Amino acid sequence: MTVRSTSKTAKPARPGYVCDACGHQPPKWFGRCPECGEWGSVIEASTGPALGAMRNVAARTPGEPARPIATISAVPARAVATGVSELDRVLGGGIVPGSVVLLAGEPGVGKSTLLLDVAQQWASGAGSPALIVSGEESVSQIRLRAERMNTLHEQLYLAAETDLAAVLGHLDAVKPGLLVLDSVQTIAAPGNDGVPGGVTQVRAVTAALIAVAKERNIAAVLVGHVTKDGNVAGPRVLEHLVDVVLHFEGDKHSSLRLVRGLKNRFGAADEVGCFEMHESGIASLPDPSGLFLTRYAEPVPGTCVTVAMEGRRALVTEVQALIGATVAGSPRRTVSGLDSARLAMVLAVLQRRTERMALHDKEVFAATVGGIRVVEPAADLAVALAVASAGLNLSMSPRLAAIGEVGLTGEVRRVGAVPRRLAEAARLGFKHALVPPGCGPSSTGTPAGDMRVEEVSDLRTALHWAARLSAE
Repeated sequence: MTVRSTSKTAKPARPGYVCDACGHQPPKWFGRCPECGEWGSVIEASTGPALGAMRNVAARTPGEPARPIATISAVPARAVATGVSELDRVLGGGIVPGSVVLLAGEPGVGKSTLLLDVAQQWASGAGSPALIVSGEESVSQIRLRAERMNTLHEQLYLAAETDLAAVLGHLDAVKPGLLVLDSVQTIAAPGNDGVPGGVTQVRAVTAALIAVAKERNIAAVLVGHVTKDGNVAGPRVLEHLVDVVLHFEGDKHSSLRLVRGLKNRFGAADEVGCFEMHESGIASLPDPSGLFLTRYAEPVPGTCVTVAMEGRRALVTEVQALIGATVAGSPRRTVSGLDSARLAMVLAVLQRRTERMALHDKEVFAATVGGIRVVEPAADLAVALAVASAGLNLSMSPRLAAIGEVGLTGEVRRVGAVPRRLAEAARLGFKHALVPPGCGPSSTGTPAGDMRVEEVSDLRTALHWAARLSAE
């Protein structure tokens, strides 16, 4: 008689898989990640402790007991100025010791140049050494850049490493107050799976550096690569681990560079710092509005000035437009520094809601001056006036600023921070301004000085006032 066993053999646990490039967890192994399309990036994930084991963790005595909030000193968390004024503006006054900052940007935009200047300023003024660890350049290459920028200092230390253990060894030897790691994707953590720059490695390296920075009160700046879409490369969790996320952006063909705050646990997250690249390095631009204006000996048709908001900063920006030849079929709509979709909408409103503006068969070109990108709706009115000025061959007043969003029915809608925009325009000598209804000094109670501010309800009224002011 055969006796059947009632016990069932336990099936072995199925291995888990994870993409080492984007962190996606497919149900099985793929040669190509179905999420990001990277080849050979799907690896077997390491299995962590079981849930039951996690529930059985015993409590232990903490290293430091909890204290009432009123008895805790805030002095160790005070920001220390880096010496680079525009970067301190974005950081909220300076960098906090023990914090970790992630600076992301496209290759060649100037991240290493900016951070070399920051490290030199820290070494000369903060009273503690600064350490730059590069995984992409040799120390000789960094020395050549430092000579060109005149940023040599005895308290500024350089090292070229790609191993996390060696980086921690340099921290033990130098004991810096500021650490610059260029870049976090090039460092490998021993004992962790994956290639340098992958999800597992970047997470392990960042977690280790954050722990060391908090323990030793070191201000750390990590340089991060970006993808072709402009996002920070590596796992999304990287941006959640760090305290501050900054994005360094700019056109390689322009000298203007912007540092934009995306996350800041110690200050405002919408600040913008302006810099100018030149042969000897990088310099802060406390007043960059002059870069975005063109000085004309005589008024020129096809130009209008607006005031754009970059974070909390108002920037006076010139918009230029050109009406091309009449073509059959679909004419070109070319923009530079503007939103192409909003330009198409403004052209449709101009043709439908105003007279003598037939633009359906004409090529239209619109651009900003100085390499700045303006995509906010507050520039709609200036774009419309610039196009109308080019189409009607009418020169706008060089002292006129137009602020407002244009709706599909031709109305001019309210936008934010109008008093701040008007104050910046008045500071630069503008005498006239067109704003949406309810945004003038009489409505907001904000003085405009010698500036004449007109509230315009629709595009026709704005064109009327622009023509009248240009004739004065």
